[in-house]
Amino acid sequence: MRSAEYWVTHLKLLPHPEGGFYKETYRSAEEIPPSALPNCFGGPRNFSTAIYFLLRATDKSLFHRIKSDETWHYHAGDTLQIYVLTGTGLIIHRLGSHADLGDTLQVTIPANHWFGALVSQNGQYTLSGCTVAPGFDFQDFELGIRENLLREFPGQEEIIKRLTP
Repeated sequence: MRSAEYWVTHLKLLPHPEGGFYKETYRSAEEIPPSALPNCFGGPRNFSTAIYFLLRATDKSLFHRIKSDETWHYHAGDTLQIYVLTGTGLIIHRLGSHADLGDTLQVTIPANHWFGALVSQNGQYTLSGCTVAPGFDFQDFELGIRENLLREFPGQEEIIKRLTP
């Protein structure tokens, strides 16, 4: 198995603001005009965007949300646990290659849901891809604030404390 450092170096990944490393690999040339988007978008958005995203066991993807659906694709490494806070509780998706253990090769996080991720226990790293439609724009990115999430999602204190700054 390749190391996390191998992928960071060879894919030219950069540090990501929420944790881990990334590189944008696709941004559609065409845009959706603001008039065709929900009011929450402050301007035009590309049809779609895609990135590589790598988390090491020492990293965490902090709770954040975006205004678009985001589909995660497993590429290499260990299983990634993606935590999604919902009004009915916590959902934990397993992104990885061990279908017999409940892993799936793709996971879609609906728009406006708080989510974060950790490499599975005893894992080294996970290399994934993320596709966002309408395309990702940092204007649409919101990092979770611990106190607000604790108020909104009582009973999820442990994971909220673990995945917030």
